[in-house]
Amino acid sequence: MSATRISLENPKLLGQLSDDAFQSALLEGVSRTFALTIPQLPTKLYGTVANAYLLCRIIDTIEDEAALSPRQKQYFCAEFINVVKTADNSEVFALELAPLLSKQTIAAEHTLIHVLPRVIQITHTFDPNQMAALVSCVETMAEGMPIFQALNLRKGLPTLTDMDKYCYYVAGCVGEMLTKLFCHYSEEIAQHKQQLLALSVSFGQGLQMTNILKDIWDDAERGVCWLPQDIFTETGFDLKNLSPDIGSKNFRKGLEHLISVAQAHLSNALKYTQLLPTHEVGIRNFCLWALGMAVLTLRKIRRHLDFKNADQVKISRNSVKATIFMTNSFGRNNAMLNLLFKLTCWGLKTPSWHYSTLSSAIVPDISLSALQGNEDMQSLKANSDI
Repeated sequence: MSATRISLENPKLLGQLSDDAFQSALLEGVSRTFALTIPQLPTKLYGTVANAYLLCRIIDTIEDEAALSPRQKQYFCAEFINVVKTADNSEVFALELAPLLSKQTIAAEHTLIHVLPRVIQITHTFDPNQMAALVSCVETMAEGMPIFQALNLRKGLPTLTDMDKYCYYVAGCVGEMLTKLFCHYSEEIAQHKQQLLALSVSFGQGLQMTNILKDIWDDAERGVCWLPQDIFTETGFDLKNLSPDIGSKNFRKGLEHLISVAQAHLSNALKYTQLLPTHEVGIRNFCLWALGMAVLTLRKIRRHLDFKNADQVKISRNSVKATIFMTNSFGRNNAMLNLLFKLTCWGLKTPSWHYSTLSSAIVPDISLSALQGNEDMQSLKANSDI
């Protein structure tokens, strides 16, 4: 039986695996991409980064679960912060959350919630610096995501600034965490820590914006839109009219502008990678594979602006193989990476267009900790039918 089948069908058998094999099986079940990229990391980083991804995936599972109300999501996110920090009540947390997950949540994520106590147990085997990086990321994600869940997202986010905030909570803080782990692993990498931290947020945003663009219509089916209204207002399209069948030139122009913004962030991702020592091949591959697949996805979206579902703009397995081949061939050569990036990104930037803020951001400056100050979480639990 394969590791993936174990993770999907037999949590008890999964629990008999070693920590690395256990996490590897979960990764294969919940993310094909990260199951591919995380093993490229050095052995001393693999276990920590794999665990970090699983922690983030748990928060994603809570955020994406349509059967949970915004208040329930607030509750579970707040509780999860405490579970990660203290390792207390992980079994209770899993038992509370698991029955509330619907069939819309993939089987591997159901399993991930069932085996959550083992994931947390592994988290608490790391040293204090690694733990601090993971806890900070989890806290940022779990406090930030519910802010957006409380908004009416059918007509998109008000501005690109709001999209920036969302991308930070979902991916930018992950970039910061990874940078802290890389710097903890290598004193040579740590020499560029401040530059890397600044670029890591942009790296994360480039990847997240690519996912948002790819998943526009899948998100729309569940009544969610992460696109910024101001970008489309500028092109003459109202996001309240969003539909796969719109066929609007103005909508496609807005997509072109967002592709241009995402490409600029991915340019920073390249700069981030080039600051890493050339002999750290595994870490460079980890970054370059993600970067390459994002650029190829943007290219496909740009060529098919009238796409109607994510499958139409997903890159092929051959494209993934080509990314891996080119990375393995030229990943240590910064000049060649610049050339490849320039050639691959040709046509992604919108000529003579620059973003200007058209309206002020209105995402409320609130957090779960602030909510807890106004409302006892046990009351929240009772009122949310948990």
